[in-house]
Amino acid sequence: MNQNEWMNDPLVANIDKAKLQFLQMLVFEGQNLSREQMLPFLMSIAQKGKSQNISFDDQEIETIVTALRKYSTSEEIEKINKLMAMKKKR
Repeated sequence: MNQNEWMNDPLVANIDKAKLQFLQMLVFEGQNLSREQMLPFLMSIAQKGKSQNISFDDQEIETIVTALRKYSTSEEIEKINKLMAMKKKR
C-alpha cells in the first residue's frame, strides 16, 4: 500500500487530517515491529492520541477501513479483517 494514497481517497475527505496523519503514523511505523516491540509502541501511540484528544467514532472507523482496503494487498486486507473482527468482539 502506498503510504499516502489512501489519505487522498474521497471517502476520507471529511475526516480531520490530524486523525488521518495519526493513523498513518500508527500503521506505517508499527508495521515492521516484533511482538515484543508492539505493546510499548501501541501504549506510546495511545498516549499520544489521548494527549491530542484524538478519537474515532464508529462511522469514521468504517470509512477509514473501507478506504484502506481499496489500496491494500490481500495480505494487508487479511490483517485489517482480523483487527475488525477483534473490534466487533468487544
